[in-house]
Amino acid sequence: MGLFTGAPQHENMCRITEIVPTTTMEPSPEPYIWPVGSAITLPETYVFDGETKTTEDFLVDTDTAALLVLIDGVVRYERYMLTGGPDVQWLSMSVAKSFVSALVGIAEDEGYIESIDEPISNYVPVEPGSAYDGVTIRQVLHMSSGARWNEDYSDPESDIFRVSMALMDDQGLDRFVAGMVREAEPDTVCRYNSGETQILGALIAHATGKSVTEYMKNKLVDPLGFESAGYWITDALGTEMTYAGLNLTARDFAKLGELYRNNGVWQGTQIVSAQWVKDSTTIDSPIRQPGRPLVGDHEFDLGYGYQWWIPAGDRGDYSAIGVLNQLVYIDPATNTVIVKLSANRKYGVANLESTNRDSENVEFLRAIAQAAH
Repeated sequence: MGLFTGAPQHENMCRITEIVPTTTMEPSPEPYIWPVGSAITLPETYVFDGETKTTEDFLVDTDTAALLVLIDGVVRYERYMLTGGPDVQWLSMSVAKSFVSALVGIAEDEGYIESIDEPISNYVPVEPGSAYDGVTIRQVLHMSSGARWNEDYSDPESDIFRVSMALMDDQGLDRFVAGMVREAEPDTVCRYNSGETQILGALIAHATGKSVTEYMKNKLVDPLGFESAGYWITDALGTEMTYAGLNLTARDFAKLGELYRNNGVWQGTQIVSAQWVKDSTTIDSPIRQPGRPLVGDHEFDLGYGYQWWIPAGDRGDYSAIGVLNQLVYIDPATNTVIVKLSANRKYGVANLESTNRDSENVEFLRAIAQAAH
């Protein structure tokens, strides 16, 4: 697919099942169709880093394919561009991490995981003395295991490219993470690391005895009423690429956001515990405060929870975020959930906010949420 080269990506993001191996999650037998209310108008401008910017220019410049705004669980704005569409499954990138976090929480609620303060190596086979030997599940959720990792999308020698290569070799993703190297003591640094989410996927599979595909189908797809099929990219051995490989429609991505906005309750049923939602979206340590998490070689100006990003300002909002500008943004204060699916071709050509525009996307969605109220 030639990611992070500056080449257009919107023709690829919508047809992953034609390009790589995937597993399928069939739609829910009882699909939930979002109610549609009166349409809102997006603000014509927003402010980022002290500069007034134009909404339409931003949508075009970041190769936006879908923008879906729900207020109080009602669709108030829905627009598709490029190769996006209401029935188009789009590659999540790291938005998948927040879905995996929810599945870990459900597995703990169900007793498959006794406690997230147990070592993850109690469940997942790893090499003795390697990065995940003796590290707690909570530390892995927090991206604070101490594993050596470089998530620099502009460096073809970085770990994020190495783990992608493991998709295609005969060792697979599980073997890759089982042998990762420890660099720091756990919980001394928050280093964004896709390997953390990959081993959380292995945790789900080993603890529940089901594949991530099967467990997500049972615990999220069916109860949340997903309207369309979903897909997970897999390695050559059939293991899901849990750090980035989920493919859903914008309307189905939004269902995780609405679940979390309602503290884990969906249509009157508690799907994931309210405590898990709170803990997942709360910053609990100075090392995870905005400006402290490390992504590649630089500090990131968002904070971190359990595989969720938390903006500065203590507004109570939070977001699932994936490269090329995928977001599921939740602002409980305004009862808003926003999905933005994109194919920002400039992403990763340099390790800079000016190309990647992660923080700008969050401020843009914040502006929409504020203007809608």
